[in-house]
Amino acid sequence: MQIPLIAVAVAICGLLLAAGLYVFILRSPTGLDRMREIGEQIHLGAMTYLRAQYLKIAIFVAVVGLLLSFQYDLRVTGAFVLGACASALAGFVGMKAATRANVRTTAAAMTKGESGALLIAFNGGAVMGAAVASFGLLGLAALVLLVATTAQDVFVLWGFSMGASSIALFARVGGGIFTKAADVGADLVGKVEAGIPEDDPRNPGVIADNVGDNVGDVAGMGADIFESYVGAMVASITIAATLAAAEIGGLVPGLTGGSDSLVLGLVGAADGTDATEVGRMLLMGLPLLLAVIGLICSTVGILGMVGARRLDPELALGVAEWGTAALFLVLALIVVLTLGLSLGVFFAILTGNVAGVLIGRATWYYTAAKPVYRIAE
Repeated sequence: MQIPLIAVAVAICGLLLAAGLYVFILRSPTGLDRMREIGEQIHLGAMTYLRAQYLKIAIFVAVVGLLLSFQYDLRVTGAFVLGACASALAGFVGMKAATRANVRTTAAAMTKGESGALLIAFNGGAVMGAAVASFGLLGLAALVLLVATTAQDVFVLWGFSMGASSIALFARVGGGIFTKAADVGADLVGKVEAGIPEDDPRNPGVIADNVGDNVGDVAGMGADIFESYVGAMVASITIAATLAAAEIGGLVPGLTGGSDSLVLGLVGAADGTDATEVGRMLLMGLPLLLAVIGLICSTVGILGMVGARRLDPELALGVAEWGTAALFLVLALIVVLTLGLSLGVFFAILTGNVAGVLIGRATWYYTAAKPVYRIAE
């Protein structure tokens, strides 16, 4: 099947994008000596926490992997470990980038104003986003290419999703507990005991609080998104692998009279292969193909922020979000029509895309618009 090969190539390009953004962040000025000192304390605290957490998670992954090997195919165990490692690695990369971008965002705000600070902060978050999408796509595509090559082998992918979920559980819950404990501790010591103003770096609890923000909102949230991203693709591939012949015919009506060379090439099937099986393989590869399109569109949106950064920050982020969503829909429609898929497939894609944008808009409205002003008044 050629679709996993395409996915692997695009995922590697996504990792190169993340590396490029990280280098851009590192080359940005770090500001005053005091700023660098505080930033380094936060960075060291975050990485120390992450190493301690990953050590505990590694023990859990090893034990669960051993238990899985007694009951299931060793490929499932390998996929479980791979999913856990991919999720952990994405969190590690994102944490490194976020803690390096913090002080540089402040320095950019001092010297370049709002637009410079927006670009550094956005790129710091984009490293995590690109890493999550790329590691997830790379891991799944590699498994489909090497060990889950048929519909009967799709169960191997469940291990990858379970591994990602295991890391998300520890990272999200553990990070949230650390964040809240540090927040409460900083307030109690600073305001109640010592009378130190809020967010004063002389209070060690404030440093821990900032570490917690990175731990919970970067590593924890990144692992959570990784789990959802991988889980959605694995579920879609599993459904495609178990569809009946009539259902496949309804979703891929273009194959009713025979398979064209493009579809045969994408799924790696020989001429004369049963149309139902070709349709099944195409539907199994579709989630990977859509993830490829999504990663390409996200790259366009990330690079587009370079030109949009001089706009109002809220408008710039909105342009990047809406532009990326619109581009994704256009490319997805082209893919659906080219491969002879039912328009119902596109409407499902459209519904999910619009729902994601609307959820973001609803969150913005209730956290930055009239409801907030009414509460403040």
